Amino acid sequence: MKYKILTWGCQMNIHDSEIISGVMQKMGYCPADTLQESDVIILNTCCVRENAERKVYGRIAQLKQFKQKNPNLILAVSGCMVQQPHVVEYISEKLPYVDILFGIKNVHKLPELIEITRQTNLPVIDISGDSRIDENLPIKHTNDAKAWVTITYGCNNYCSYCIVPYVRGKEVSRKPDDILREIETLANDGFIEINLLGQNVNSYGKDLNIPVTFPELLRRVNDVDGIKRIRFITSHPKDLSDELILAMRDCKKVCEHIHLPVQSGSNQILSKMNRKYTREHYIELIYKLRDAIPNIAITTDIIVGFPGETEKDFLDTLELVKAVEFDSAFTFMYSKRKGTPAAEMADQIDDDIKKDRLNRLMQVQDAITESKNNRLKGTIQEILVEGVSKGNINRLSGRSRTNKLVNFDGSEKLIGKLVNVKIIEPHTWSLLGEIVE
Repeated sequence: MKYKILTWGCQMNIHDSEIISGVMQKMGYCPADTLQESDVIILNTCCVRENAERKVYGRIAQLKQFKQKNPNLILAVSGCMVQQPHVVEYISEKLPYVDILFGIKNVHKLPELIEITRQTNLPVIDISGDSRIDENLPIKHTNDAKAWVTITYGCNNYCSYCIVPYVRGKEVSRKPDDILREIETLANDGFIEINLLGQNVNSYGKDLNIPVTFPELLRRVNDVDGIKRIRFITSHPKDLSDELILAMRDCKKVCEHIHLPVQSGSNQILSKMNRKYTREHYIELIYKLRDAIPNIAITTDIIVGFPGETEKDFLDTLELVKAVEFDSAFTFMYSKRKGTPAAEMADQIDDDIKKDRLNRLMQVQDAITESKNNRLKGTIQEILVEGVSKGNINRLSGRSRTNKLVNFDGSEKLIGKLVNVKIIEPHTWSLLGEIVE
């Protein structure tokens, strides 16, 4: 019996799929190379943006043909989308050939749900779940050298544009001993890079009976033998403390990179977004980070066209981007999400204005990214070799400590290892290099 998982969304969704894969393999299933040979197809979904939902619905409709050819095929849908009642209702009515709808907190029940639907030949829906963290779920990591380790589930921030707190629930921190035990096991299994994962890693530990701050956790992870690199995502500016900046400086295994979403450079828009910081506070954090870690790479998320955004608000964002000089940015046009406060706000922005602002923003940021990458020409970077390059199967690909994507010639025997690479040809989105001794 074989299974196939299709994944949309963020790093949390990707890691959720690793857990689903671990559960399936514990049941005795093997990963399928193609959809055609699958006995179970699982769609792990995202609902952060409307476009992602449309893609999922389109994909489910395409899978109907496989169900018609193989009546024993099980189609299951999980992830953030199915935590919304209107989605469950739509799939049940319009896409009745879906066999299982299960919530993101019910992965441990997947074997039971598969067995029920096989025995009854009826659809099964289970989107319930509590805040309990199951520490015994198996994980099938997709990379042999680096691993995601979740430290918090859910979110308490309730940004006005974001659906995540409503579908993933309130923030719950894992106990530090459980996190460290998992990382020690990963180190013993040969993993050398750990990515600490949470919707807001900076607020880790506030809900524990004996509070442990994220900086304290970071220092403890830094002491784990065998681990050579530590990353974390995502940081919220309102919770980025001086203590964390010092921990990043002091912990030699922590990579010189931080993803710090700013979302807007306008204080008016930041307030409407419920972000709980100002542009001035954000810029002050940038100064502190660069003072403590001079070579740090800073990346961000930016939304344009948020309800009520004026041309002046947008220009404030452009000015902030020019002042900060991000290494790169994920840029988005605002998209309504049903169930969020922003979806009900007046002064929604026309799509043409959104597209124009997005293009102008990308032009500015792309020039900054290209300029920063050009400065790396001739430098030697430590690269964790992650695999074969997606753009050229004859090359290898990996990332520097500052999270730059680097392609270079080399033997596949180097995958999973750290190598020194000299940058010979910078590009906007990646760097070309050559291995040096």
